[in-house]
Amino acid sequence: MTDAFDAGLLSPVTAGEDEGLGDADVADALVEAERALVAAYADLGAIPDPGPLPLATPDARELALAAVAGGNPVIPLVTQLRRQAPEQVAGWIHRGATSQDIVDTVLMILARRVVRRIDGELARAEHALARLAREHRDLVVVARTLTQHAVPTTFGLRAANWRAGVRRARQRLAALAFPAQLGGAGGTLAAVVEAVGSEKASRLPEAFARACGLDAPEGVWHVVRWPVTELGDALAQAIDAAGVVAADVATLSRTEIGEVAEATGGGSSAMPQKRNPARSVLLRSAAVRAPHLAATLHQAAGLAVDERPDGAWHAEWPALRELLRLAQGAAARLADLASGLRVDRDAAARTLAETGALVVSERLSVALGRDAAQEIVAAIARGEDAAALVREAGGDPGELLDPARYTGLAGPLTDRELARSGRPSPDPSSEPSPEEGA
Repeated sequence: MTDAFDAGLLSPVTAGEDEGLGDADVADALVEAERALVAAYADLGAIPDPGPLPLATPDARELALAAVAGGNPVIPLVTQLRRQAPEQVAGWIHRGATSQDIVDTVLMILARRVVRRIDGELARAEHALARLAREHRDLVVVARTLTQHAVPTTFGLRAANWRAGVRRARQRLAALAFPAQLGGAGGTLAAVVEAVGSEKASRLPEAFARACGLDAPEGVWHVVRWPVTELGDALAQAIDAAGVVAADVATLSRTEIGEVAEATGGGSSAMPQKRNPARSVLLRSAAVRAPHLAATLHQAAGLAVDERPDGAWHAEWPALRELLRLAQGAAARLADLASGLRVDRDAAARTLAETGALVVSERLSVALGRDAAQEIVAAIARGEDAAALVREAGGDPGELLDPARYTGLAGPLTDRELARSGRPSPDPSSEPSPEEGA
């Protein structure tokens, strides 16, 4: 929409990835939830089945402005829907429910749909990272700890570890529950009991959830906010996993390193020679923003007092929507990044060689003893020949100084991660393999 308040102009990581989260989507879901409540009453035999209700969705902006007076959009919505509904049904719209029931249910409806899309993009990223790990299983590169060259590792293991983060995030998303909310004014369903009796009232929340396509609630969660905080944590974990990949790629694609490159680099408005790792930069921005949004959800949950929170509940709405939006955008950007990432074997070898024999100093310490290794390392630092020093100490230079012979269990660990299955999803085998030798 050209008149959208926020189309992502200042949030490029989410631009074009807002599907299902706009105000119009929220308004549609509000009507959907109210329609589902009437259907739930009909499902229990409390009223004759009215069939599809001809309820039009109000204009989102008008509904938002009308919501200011009462503090939420359900109050003006119900008035409008009752005017539209057939006379025999109008009295059953919103019957026994409270505004929080509808808003919480709507958040779960939207979240379940968006999480499915997020998982689809994460599946694409997971497959791409697995492919990178397989193709570069034995490519020896330098491992860095606290930003410095440490010991040899393999690019395969690095990619496998990236994949492990994404795989675990998908499992966390798969374990989420998306319960409907229905408790009435004070969480007792008293008005429902009054209308249809205790037996039907006890079954109404499950029928309502079924009509909404949601999970049956364990109970009323007006002030027990785990459905929101667990969702927020899972979204943040997915963005964390994307952020780790992005941070590594941003570092490894530095001009002086050049071990990897994004498939298409971003340009510069002032420096045409630059090829910026644009997707990595955007993913890092998401990783900076996500924890604060998740923290807002936890703070709101901790302030959910009485039988309805006074402001804390309201604070959840924009925080959760922005976190969903951010995760949806980050998952798509990560999938694109991983699918097109190029690995430069020559650059990896060049970087590894910069530390020379010192990259296997740990091995020398294990094989020749700590004291002898320290003397050899000191001599190497003075410019003496590493092979001669190792030979004089009784070691085999060809064996002890070869980084490829000191990668430990990198290969088996890579294989072990690749053998672990994530959530079932189609294998996008038609995707092209990443190019090498950038």
